[in-house]
Amino acid sequence: MRIDLLAELSNAHGTSGRESAIAEIVTRELTNHVARIEHDPLGGLWGIREAVDGTTDAPRLMLAAHMDELGLMVTGIDDAGYIRVLPLGGWDDRTLVSQRVLIHGRELVPGMVGVPAVHTLSPEARAKAAKIDDMQIDTGLPADRVRALVRPGDVVTRNQTFAALGDLVSGKALDDRVGVFVLLEAMRAAAPSPVEVYATATVQEEVGLRGARVATSRIIPTIGVAIDTCPATDGPGGKSQGTKLGGGTAIRIMDASAIGSHALVAFLEKLAIDRGIPHQFHVSDKGGTDTQSLQLSGQGAVAGCISIPARYGHSSIEVCHPADIKASIDLTIALIESAHEFTPSSRS
Repeated sequence: MRIDLLAELSNAHGTSGRESAIAEIVTRELTNHVARIEHDPLGGLWGIREAVDGTTDAPRLMLAAHMDELGLMVTGIDDAGYIRVLPLGGWDDRTLVSQRVLIHGRELVPGMVGVPAVHTLSPEARAKAAKIDDMQIDTGLPADRVRALVRPGDVVTRNQTFAALGDLVSGKALDDRVGVFVLLEAMRAAAPSPVEVYATATVQEEVGLRGARVATSRIIPTIGVAIDTCPATDGPGGKSQGTKLGGGTAIRIMDASAIGSHALVAFLEKLAIDRGIPHQFHVSDKGGTDTQSLQLSGQGAVAGCISIPARYGHSSIEVCHPADIKASIDLTIALIESAHEFTPSSRS
C-alpha cells in the first residue's frame, strides 16, 4: 500500500470547484490502468477499463470517490487587511479557530484564523461558540498588500501536513482523498473482469453531491458504488456502537442521503466473507455521500457505498487506520473482479 501516494493526495489542495490539482494526480495514476480517460464540464473525470471479453453490453460498474475538500471563499478584505470568508461545504466552525490556512490568490498567501485572547472577552462572549461569520484571516500583511494578492472569490484551504499518529495516519482532506486512494490502488491491483469499470473522481461533493450527478448521467451505470469515509464512533465522546478504527472496511447501509441497495449490501458482505476481508457496517441517519447521486441520476442504478472509518471528520486532523484502508482496497478489488456475479435476479 503506497502511503506516500495517500500523503500526496492529502497534502494537495482542492476545494469544491477547484479540484484540478487532485485531478492531475488521479490522471497520472489511472493512465496505465485504463483504456481511456474522459472528463465532464464540472471537472470530474473517469478512467474506463473495458470488459475482459470485449462485449459491448457488459454491465457498467461505476466507482466514485470525490476529490474536493472543505474550504473557504474570500468575500472581502477590511481596512486593516483582515480577510473575511464564507464556508464551502459543511464546516464545524469550531475546527477553524487558531488554524493555519493558505489563501489561493495571485500567489499562495499563508494566513491564520485568530480570535481575541480569552482574558479580554466578557463572560457572555466566552460562552458563545465562534462562528465563521465572525472570523477573519490574518496574513500579517498591510491592507494594500493583501488587496494586491487576494480578491473576493479566491479560495482558502487548511495548511496541514499528512503524518503518522501512532498506529494511525492523520491529515487534512482524508475525506475523501482516502477514498480516491482506495479507488486508485484497487484499479492498479484488480484482475481483468467481465464488467466495464468506470473509475470516477467526482467534484463538488461537499457542496451538494453535484459532480456525481453529472458523471452518473453521462456514464449511466448498472451498479454504482461510492467510496468515502464514515464517522468512527470510538473517538473521544463516541458511542459504544458503530464503526471502529481497526474494525475493517465499513459497508454503508444507510445515511441521511441514501438507503443502499439491500441486495448490493448483501453482495459486498458475501465478497468480504469469502475473501476474508475484515468488515463492519455503517448505519446512520446523518451525513451523506455520492451514493445518492449514483442511485437517482439518469436512469437510476443499484447503488451502495464502501466506507473507510475516520475520526474527527471535517477537521484538519482527520484520522484513519491503515488496516481499514487496506480492507477497503481489498473489497473494492473483489467488487471489480466479481461484479458480473451480481445478476438482476439478486437485486432488491
